Amino acid sequence: MNTPTPTAPPSAAAIRLHESPLAPADAVSDTHHPAGEPILFRVNKGQTLRIEDVEGNQAADVIFYNADDLAEHYSATDTMLQQGGIYLTTGSVLMSNEGRPMLTLTADTCGRHDTLGGACAAESNTVRYALRKKYMHSCRDNYLIALQHADIGLGKRDLVPNINFFMNVPVTADGGLTFADGVSGPGKYVEMRAEMDLWVLISNCPQLNNPCNGWNPTPIRLLVWDPA
Repeated sequence: MNTPTPTAPPSAAAIRLHESPLAPADAVSDTHHPAGEPILFRVNKGQTLRIEDVEGNQAADVIFYNADDLAEHYSATDTMLQQGGIYLTTGSVLMSNEGRPMLTLTADTCGRHDTLGGACAAESNTVRYALRKKYMHSCRDNYLIALQHADIGLGKRDLVPNINFFMNVPVTADGGLTFADGVSGPGKYVEMRAEMDLWVLISNCPQLNNPCNGWNPTPIRLLVWDPA
């Protein structure tokens, strides 16, 4: 009698490509967001958000906040612990610092998104590249500008480790991080369903000192659908 070989669960590090059935013509919101700029907007529970890499190799740095309790936010550590891996793709659940699901990735045509690289800042530009790079446009500055303009009660102390959608940050054998050429391409996208009412804070990364944006920041497209 042959004994079936147990099937292992899918690896959290695997690339799980899955196309969306949603049509852009049915979206309730469709925005082309310029290169290097921040944006803060609402997505309600049950809605689906798509972030599209319009021209390819453009990192989108994103933080999510509970719209009803701003102290609850996306947690990189809770997300990695919940899924048992460091990269995000179809099926990944983005967890909050309260251990609750915030969003579920429902479609992904890129296949790998970073949770470890963080957002570029004046300080990191100085340390990684050169003193003269300190005043270059950065994601952390973008976040602060968006929050100041919105005036919803979020500020510098509320900035937490973010997700870098479409960004390729391999972990080296000795545990280091490298900012490598992207694995995305023109028109690649990731979709996620909101599991609570959210504020979405995005910096369309302006970084020019490493290949995360292909040395040339470009626009992204943001679409939102209501639940069927």
